Amino acid sequence: MKARNVVLIGPMGAGKSTIGRLLAAKLHFDFVDTDHVIEERTGADIAWIFDVEGEQGFREREHLCLKELVVKPGIVLATGGGIVCREDNRALIAAADAVVYLRAGVEQLLARTAKDKKRPLLQVDDPRSKIISLLEQRAPFYESVADYCIDTDGLNPKSTVQSILKLIQV
Repeated sequence: MKARNVVLIGPMGAGKSTIGRLLAAKLHFDFVDTDHVIEERTGADIAWIFDVEGEQGFREREHLCLKELVVKPGIVLATGGGIVCREDNRALIAAADAVVYLRAGVEQLLARTAKDKKRPLLQVDDPRSKIISLLEQRAPFYESVADYCIDTDGLNPKSTVQSILKLIQV
């Protein structure tokens, strides 16, 4: 069975957006990123939403976005790193045709996010400790809803996409 939709989950910096765009092109699907949809709809970036509404306000917007998008066929959906923290989001994600957990190690995540000022949770004195803490908290959630897990450390995006295609298309 060929997947009708694919949901990419994993920590920030795992490559969900980059890999999602390439995967969508290969599958002839639309690419959708929950963070981008939220930014388009609000006219504000994620950092601003965090500042004004707090993480709770952002998470509610994220939930409503996910609820709408996860049921659409013919899309590759890249999700925010913290989307799995809500139980109702995990249930929505688990119901998707193919859920792919893009896993990456701390060093890789740190390198990929080091210069990115658009990640509010990493605007702290010790980003390494924050990444470790987030991984410890969220990894069990990622694993609980994933149909497939791909380690992206040392893989370029095209290789990762090829690995995903092998897994989701029988």
